[in-house]
Amino acid sequence: MEDDKVSIYKQGGFVDLCRGPHIPSTGKLKAFKLLNVAGAYWRGDSNRPMLQRIYGTAFAKQKDLDDYLHRLEEAARRDHRRLGRELDLFSIQEEGPGFPFLHPNGMVIWRSLEDFWRREHRRRGYQEIKTPIILSESLWRQSGHWDHYRENMYFTEIDERPFAIKPMNCPGSILLYKRRLQSYRDLPLRYCELGLVHRHELSGTLHGLMRVRCFHQDDAHIFMLPSQIQEEIAGVIDFIDYVYRDVFGLNYRVELSTKPEDAMGPDEIWEAATNALRKAVEAKGLPYEVNEGDGAFYGPKLDFHLEDCLGRTWQCGTIQLDFLMPERFDLTYIGEDGKEHRPVMIHRVIFGALERFIGILIEEFAGAFPAWLAPIQARVIPVGKRFLDYAAGVQSKLLEDDLRVDIDARDEKVGYKIRSAQLEKIPYMLIVGEKEAETGTVSVRHRQAGDLGSMSVDKFCQLLKQEVLSLALEPLAVNAAADR
Repeated sequence: MEDDKVSIYKQGGFVDLCRGPHIPSTGKLKAFKLLNVAGAYWRGDSNRPMLQRIYGTAFAKQKDLDDYLHRLEEAARRDHRRLGRELDLFSIQEEGPGFPFLHPNGMVIWRSLEDFWRREHRRRGYQEIKTPIILSESLWRQSGHWDHYRENMYFTEIDERPFAIKPMNCPGSILLYKRRLQSYRDLPLRYCELGLVHRHELSGTLHGLMRVRCFHQDDAHIFMLPSQIQEEIAGVIDFIDYVYRDVFGLNYRVELSTKPEDAMGPDEIWEAATNALRKAVEAKGLPYEVNEGDGAFYGPKLDFHLEDCLGRTWQCGTIQLDFLMPERFDLTYIGEDGKEHRPVMIHRVIFGALERFIGILIEEFAGAFPAWLAPIQARVIPVGKRFLDYAAGVQSKLLEDDLRVDIDARDEKVGYKIRSAQLEKIPYMLIVGEKEAETGTVSVRHRQAGDLGSMSVDKFCQLLKQEVLSLALEPLAVNAAADR
């Protein structure tokens, strides 16, 4: 290529041939730090000598270097793979590279998110469905996945017929739409599905829960009249904003991804779909960037990139506007005029992959989940064996209120038990001894705020239940203790 250049870089007696980029002078670098060393074979050949590779970084200002090193430390502290092991949330086994195992603690987080997802979809008029993970190869040829996505798919054979394991949920939703004649009165028809999909990812791209080979998409497919396009897109944008900002306190940015090189369909359909997405996001007053050529092969999309506490972004939510699948599958509805018409589809996800979203939350909260997501919400800590019966009564009361609570019945000192609960990042510790048993109270301690004082068991149950039901990110008991 014309812009491929090799420059000669000289520093003292050292001369290097390198593509760069380079700074004009090393004098521009005022702060540097060596990070680590590693062995590397000359030219990547194990038959050649082993060399020493030195990694370092440099900045124009010491503050910039300090900020960068802080981000590295935070990234290591929050790494979801390490926290996944320490908190016993998930694992990747050698027998299933790229196929995550969720442990009991991880499943609590999963179910909490799933319950939230299901409740919010019901409120917005979605109907939940479930479609098979294996479907006939002919279906994937009809949808276009065979021509545009085959290298990412897994295949099998049943009764001498070729089948594919689904990489996406949309063809299954389309088959359900086609099961009966639809009327304009039925639209918009909103199907949602936590669908398990499999995609072949190269081994070098796999990364904990962030990049896996099987995952659950919180998919939805909306079948609608052409006149309903703007209203439905606006509704999905509002839904995404509610989940990201209001519930999880996360910021995001938006990209409008346009027609890729391997797209299906004529330019005029792509132009109409792209303009409709542009009009919808501008009507919401959301700033956006255009990502040329990164749309799905069947339609343009709005991509929502979550920003975490370290400034990194993760593509999660997406809204894809599709005029082509309804055409390929001959989808129709009966209009007011009694004639058949073609509906339009929206493909959308909010969490994206539920596995990736959990990974993002692990790192966002550094494993210290808000009470509504925490695997164990409270731990009862008796100060001695003779208070085990009272501790069991406290646990029973919280369990009756559908709260997740256990007892540390080990014959250890209270300080050791508190330390263990802190390391497990349990939101609340309820210390009980003679005084608490006599007065029907618990001594409440929060993992971050420390000692909150004594309160009745009923009062604590009420506060924790309110905290869980309100999806609060901050502990309500801390404020209650301060108000006393």
